[in-house]
Amino acid sequence: MLVSGLFHIAIKTNDLAATERFYMEVLGLKKVARPDFGYPGAWLATQGPAGSAIVHIYAGGPALGSDGKAPVGTAAIDHVSIAAHGYHEFRAAFERHGLPWREFLVPGTTLWQLFVYDPSGVQLELTFDGAAEDGPPPDMRPGHGYVAGTSFFDPKPYAAFGSAR
Repeated sequence: MLVSGLFHIAIKTNDLAATERFYMEVLGLKKVARPDFGYPGAWLATQGPAGSAIVHIYAGGPALGSDGKAPVGTAAIDHVSIAAHGYHEFRAAFERHGLPWREFLVPGTTLWQLFVYDPSGVQLELTFDGAAEDGPPPDMRPGHGYVAGTSFFDPKPYAAFGSAR
């Protein structure tokens, strides 16, 4: 038996267009072909030559709870970690889109991290090899540094990603 890696994550959303735009415009993923499951959704992939589909988004149908809405937040999963390059470019993208984020330097390692939420309140951790990054390390001052177990999700900035835009 062998687990060889994470194939994808699946995210339920109440606003498919906003969620797609966030992952494409802020994180740089690209939309790829998705089978017709009979309900709305999207598959998003990395930009590399192998472009694996890492985020599956679905809305409607099985995404909806008994109240007719998709749940919000990460529930029992605290966050999803994504390997990334370009630490300061991602910070600039978060600033450009007016999104709150937090930074972290993993003690005793060269790992740098950025934490941000998607429009559905799913917390994302972007993890970088700090030894390969240019510029200053993460800003760990209060209000900037990530504190495990503390939510900083605010849905207001994500309204700009909405379908009406």
